[in-house]
Amino acid sequence: MLIYFGIILVAAFLLQGLLGLRQIKNFSNTFHKLRVLAPVAIGKNPKKLRSGTLILVAVDNNGSIKEAQMMKGVTVFAKFKELKALKNKNLAEVASSYDQLKRFDKLTRVCLLDAYKNYINYRTNKLKPQDIDTSIKIWSLPMVEKIKSLYYKALGYGHKKQIN
Repeated sequence: MLIYFGIILVAAFLLQGLLGLRQIKNFSNTFHKLRVLAPVAIGKNPKKLRSGTLILVAVDNNGSIKEAQMMKGVTVFAKFKELKALKNKNLAEVASSYDQLKRFDKLTRVCLLDAYKNYINYRTNKLKPQDIDTSIKIWSLPMVEKIKSLYYKALGYGHKKQIN
């Protein structure tokens, strides 16, 4: 009975990892699609137990939003959806206008303000494009880190060795 429970637990763990990789691929594809249009400001509001939110906003040199995509959800099944309400608006005006911000829910407002902060940092050269690493490092994913730590515990190394 304990063996079946272990097999189910490992299968669920692997399934979550595969679905997480699918979600990362969705992020990469959406980011690339927006990056072709204009520089992309990223706003995030990560949560552990509640719905986390991620917003990608393609903003041209004048601050005009070319396109905005948002991912909101608790599970790995969350995908990006277009925010048509932001298209062709000025990011600074939206972020500074209470009337425009109140049309969105609290999670979206927080993400939008975070994206605006990142856009300002980029425009003032506090954040350079090369500072943002969009590559996927599979060996540093939480699932892989957990497997590595279990492997080293099983070998008796404890926390002495870590492979990066």
